[in-house]
Amino acid sequence: MNDAPPEVTELPGCSSVQPAGRKWKVAAISIVLVALVFVVFGQSIRFGFVNLDDLAYAPEHPIVSKGLSLAGIGWAFTHVHCGLWQPMTVMLLMLDTQMFGSWAGGFHLVNVLLHAACVVLLFRLLLTLTGAFWRSGFVAAVFAIHPLRAESVIWITECKDVLSGVFFMLTLLAYVRYARGPRSVGRYAMVLLWFGLGLMSKSMLVTVPGVLLLLDYWPLGRLRSMAQLPGLIWEKIPLIVLSALSCVATILAISAGKHAALLTYPASAPIAYVIYIGKLIYPSHLALPYPIPRDGWPAWQLAGALLVLTVLTAGAWISRRKQPFLITGWLWYLGMLVPVIRAMQTDYPQAYADRFTYLPEIGLCIAGTWLAADWAERRKVSRGVMGGCAGVILCALLIGGSTQVRYWRSSVALWSHTLECTGDNYYAHYILGDALYREGHVDDACEQFRESIQIAPDQTQARVDLASILLRQGRIDDAVGQLREAVRSDPRSAGTHYYFGNALLRQGRLDEAREEFHAAVGIDPSFVKGLNEVGNALLQKGRADDGIAEYRAALNIDPTNATLYANLGNALFQQGKREEGIDQMRKALALQPGNQAIQSYLARMLAAGSGK
Repeated sequence: MNDAPPEVTELPGCSSVQPAGRKWKVAAISIVLVALVFVVFGQSIRFGFVNLDDLAYAPEHPIVSKGLSLAGIGWAFTHVHCGLWQPMTVMLLMLDTQMFGSWAGGFHLVNVLLHAACVVLLFRLLLTLTGAFWRSGFVAAVFAIHPLRAESVIWITECKDVLSGVFFMLTLLAYVRYARGPRSVGRYAMVLLWFGLGLMSKSMLVTVPGVLLLLDYWPLGRLRSMAQLPGLIWEKIPLIVLSALSCVATILAISAGKHAALLTYPASAPIAYVIYIGKLIYPSHLALPYPIPRDGWPAWQLAGALLVLTVLTAGAWISRRKQPFLITGWLWYLGMLVPVIRAMQTDYPQAYADRFTYLPEIGLCIAGTWLAADWAERRKVSRGVMGGCAGVILCALLIGGSTQVRYWRSSVALWSHTLECTGDNYYAHYILGDALYREGHVDDACEQFRESIQIAPDQTQARVDLASILLRQGRIDDAVGQLREAVRSDPRSAGTHYYFGNALLRQGRLDEAREEFHAAVGIDPSFVKGLNEVGNALLQKGRADDGIAEYRAALNIDPTNATLYANLGNALFQQGKREEGIDQMRKALALQPGNQAIQSYLARMLAAGSGK
């Protein structure tokens, strides 16, 4: 990077346009971009929640569902939400819930509006940076309607993508204003502010300092020699510190999650990079999630991916003097994907994901658009031909994007499409089974659960849900068999032990059930309800002393459980220990003063004790 970047050139026949010179034109293009977003994504307002995380993120979350409040804001900053520290996203969901309640269309509308804002800001950013009007508009239009955007915009869970995208654009715009001077503390503070808000929306923005350094090279032209590099890096130290803090918070939050594991898949990184490029060019068979190959990636695929990445990187580097936009766009893409390129596996298995490309592939679009325009100028291709090609591309993306969005109209449609696009996808079979069960298609749900188990016999989720259905159908022995296998496969799952204990209770095997409930409590104390059920069963069998012991053991773990106090009081009263039983029932009532059942039990005990 020892030479200065060349002057920015425009498309053939088009002069550089400054926003201040033709505000009406900028406004018109912005309106068109917003219209494109709503043509493709506006249909989602009629869609519901997806049965993967959506309900847990907002309508059914015990804190978020209460709406936005001072207490809620405090909770958002001091607690982990669904495995991540993302206070800005949590507050957005609280606001959505307060405004729309359980109407999913409102959540979708907010996502679409945020994406539209992100698109317009991208257009203004590129126009401010380069003055290239039509190139900037084309990149923004591709970003607006590309089918890969569906997962980020339509999936309510991924509202963090569009929210962080808005803050990302504002960060870059603030940086451009700062870099082009005067470089005041106030202007730098705005960069820090927007960047901090972005990190608190989604920690994937940790690579932003690197993106700013790329912009310093092209198109800002601040990095004209290697001697300037240390100063530009030093300038970004406060931003790097924020990134480091965000990384620490994210790793701690994910590591503390019940279903998280630090698992690296180094072979998938180069393959994912190449796959994302292919899906940008030809967005076909898009799905959620893409399964990890059971036998790993073939060596030839890894070698081919490494070769492709090496050639593209070398080409961008060699061309940096005459076409500096290539190295900026290419490294933008490579760098922004680093936080999600198979460094950590959480919640559910996925080899790669469309939503991860939301901001990184902007770099590829910039590089490709400027390269095509540069080639057209050199070959003196007419404006009409270039405009026609751009129109064809956008029309194809408009149709593809609208089609992809329609797959999200319901959970059943989404997961059925995923299974059409992927093979050996046990998780998609499981989630489809859950969606079918929610819609009342019990037999079809069981079939999907069995398909999931056949593909991955050691996974437990499908077995537990299948067993739950079998129990409701009275097929207790079959349910016990499924749950026994589930416990064998995942002995550290408190939920699995709990459900297995329930099934054993249904068979009358009290001692074995008690062992399973105690195992569940040992893993997760919140499963004291299992001990309560054992106590009830023992009481019904006439083993009152054993039942009371279970209640007392449960209360040692959870001394605020009114049901346990009530059951213990009832058992003691039946044993003739009236005063002690009444005392326990009063403790239950103190915890739940409005519980009519507890009030009735206590009244009868007092009446019996007085001889009435």
